[in-house]
Amino acid sequence: MLQWLQRYAGLERPFAFERVLILAWAATLAAFVLVAVGALIFFDELNSGSPREQYFVYLGLLILLGVLLPRYPRLTACVLSLATIDFSLGLGSFAMEEVGLAKSSVLPGKYDDPPRFEWHPLLQATPIPSIQRNVVHLKVSHSSERTRGRDYDSDDLAKKIVIATFGGSTTYDVSVSDDETWSSRLEELLGAEKHAVINHGVLGYTTAEHLIQTAFYQVKFGVAPHCAVYYIGWNDIRNAHVPRLDPGYADFHLPSQVDGLKVRRVGPSYTSISPLLTIIGRLASLELDTIKPPRELNIEPQAGGAPALEKIFVSNVRAISAINRSRGIKSIWISQVLNSALYANDGLDGWIPLVRNKDVLPLLERFNDLLRIETDQLGDVYINVSSADFSPSDFRDNGHFLPAGSLKFARLIAPQVASACR
Repeated sequence: MLQWLQRYAGLERPFAFERVLILAWAATLAAFVLVAVGALIFFDELNSGSPREQYFVYLGLLILLGVLLPRYPRLTACVLSLATIDFSLGLGSFAMEEVGLAKSSVLPGKYDDPPRFEWHPLLQATPIPSIQRNVVHLKVSHSSERTRGRDYDSDDLAKKIVIATFGGSTTYDVSVSDDETWSSRLEELLGAEKHAVINHGVLGYTTAEHLIQTAFYQVKFGVAPHCAVYYIGWNDIRNAHVPRLDPGYADFHLPSQVDGLKVRRVGPSYTSISPLLTIIGRLASLELDTIKPPRELNIEPQAGGAPALEKIFVSNVRAISAINRSRGIKSIWISQVLNSALYANDGLDGWIPLVRNKDVLPLLERFNDLLRIETDQLGDVYINVSSADFSPSDFRDNGHFLPAGSLKFARLIAPQVASACR
C-alpha cells in the first residue's frame, strides 16, 4: 500500500514532483475549506440544504478531482485553480462584507430563497403571482393578483368592506409568515366575516410606486377597495440628499430595486455555486441589459432636512389622495416607526446611503409631520403610531416587525381603521 501511495504521489523513480505539488495544493486547500466550514457552522452561517452548503460540496468535488487526477497535472492545476479562486472570492468577499469593507459578497446564500419577484416595466419589480415559499421558518405566499397572502373570491369580497394596504417591506412584512403580517392581523381584529384586508406591500416601494399602484393596480380580484391604507416614510427618505434628485426617483431608487429584488431579465438570480461565474454573469448582465445600475453617490452623508425630497413626497401624497377621492375611496395614512435602539450611532445602515443613523429618526419625524399636516388639509385620516409604543423585541432589525410587533401594530391602528372604513 505504501509503495502504491509513493508511486501515486510521484515519489518513486522516475520522480514526478508535479504530482507532489498537485497533492500538496489539494491538501492545503482542503484544510482551508474545512476550517471555513467549521467557522461558519460555529457562527450559525451554514445551513443544511442551502446554496452555501452546495458551494462547499462543489469545492469539495473540485478538490477531490485534484486528488484523483494527479497524473494529468495541467488539467488538475486548472481544476484546483478554479477551486482556489472560488474559495478566495466567496470567503474573502464574505469576510470583507462582515467587517464593512464591501457592500455585498458573492458567497452563496445562507438560506434557500428562490426569487419571489419579477421585472415590471413601470414598477421595476413586482411579486411573482401564485407562489408559495418556505423562507427559513416562514410561510410566504403570493396570490394570483400579486398580493402577499392568499387568494380572495370576488363574489365573497363584494359582500365585505375591502381594505387595501400599501407600503414597502414593512407592509409586506418580510420577517413574519402570511398569517402574522399586520395586514392579516388587522383583518382578524376587524372581523374576517365582514372585512377583507389585501396586502399590496412590496419590498422597497416608495410613494412613487404607490402612486402607480393606486392609479393602475388598486383593483384586486375584480373588486375596488373601500379604504386604502398607506404605511410610508422609511423608503422615501432613502432618497434624502441625493444630488439632482429625479421627481420619480428614477435615477437612484428605482434602478436599485432591479438588483435589490433580483429581477433583471438577463441572469435573474445572479448567483451560482461558483462565485467567479456569479461575477462574470453579473458583469455580463449589466452590459447586456438596458436597465443600468443606479448612479454612484460619491458624497458624504448629510444631516438636516431634504427640501427637494419633501416636495416630491408631498406631491405624491396629494396625487394618491386625489385619485382615491375621485373614486370614492378613503385614504388612511400611518406614520412610519423604526427600531430607535439601532439609530443612535454614526454608522450607516446601507438602506439610506446619505444619512447617518443618528440623523435618521429626526428626518423620519420630519416626514411624519409633513404627512400629518398634508393629510389634515386633504381631509384624509392620519394615524399617529409612535416608536415609543414599541420595544427592540418587536423588531427583527431596523424596522421590520417580528410577530409580536406586527400584532401590536395592528392593534394600535385597528380602532381608527374600523371607524374610517364603515
